[in-house]
Amino acid sequence: MKVADKLQDIQLRIGEACEIAGRHPEEVTIIAVTKYVSTERAQEALEAGLIHLGENRDDGLLNKWDKLEGEPVWHFIGSLQTRKVKSIIDKVSYIHSLDRLSLAQEINKRAERPIHCFIQVNVSGEESKHGLTPEEVIPFVNQLAEYEKIIVSGLMTMAPFTDDEQVLRGCFKQLKQLQTEVQTMRLSYAPCTELSMGMSNDYQIAIEEGATMVRIGTALVGE
Repeated sequence: MKVADKLQDIQLRIGEACEIAGRHPEEVTIIAVTKYVSTERAQEALEAGLIHLGENRDDGLLNKWDKLEGEPVWHFIGSLQTRKVKSIIDKVSYIHSLDRLSLAQEINKRAERPIHCFIQVNVSGEESKHGLTPEEVIPFVNQLAEYEKIIVSGLMTMAPFTDDEQVLRGCFKQLKQLQTEVQTMRLSYAPCTELSMGMSNDYQIAIEEGATMVRIGTALVGE
């Protein structure tokens, strides 16, 4: 199935979720997660009008970087090793996985321009997931004041892979609450206007709970 056809279906579902939440579809950015697909499929996503592309490995991003025609906005959405920062830092516009000071220091050291970062929060508490605990978020935001190349654009989480809507909503609501707490601090380097949450299986629920960026792979570009 063509990416353009899949996109049309997803946009309809986003519209439905926004209507339920009293929001406008323009408030939601789709990130096409191209980590499992070929360069050709990623190119098809660009041609369908999807300019935001997400990769979770440095080699995947670098491989597509030289080959795609057009000007994608790159999002690094995976766990980022400190030693890999140098190779991707000036190719990405957004990093969705800031979760420790050593990574902040390396981003600040290597970046030629300010980088939009999302603090990754492990709301579910699952051991398999990276990120700060909710209690660590506010102290961490305060510690980032000295890093002039880092803009805390928002928060990111990965909900458990479950069909339990109550569990999913609980995770997304908690991230939204944390976002509000950061915003009330009124920090110039941490506007925290974005919420990166929701994937192929739960993006509609995430949007109903306030997501501004949804990371969609399987349902959009395929396996």
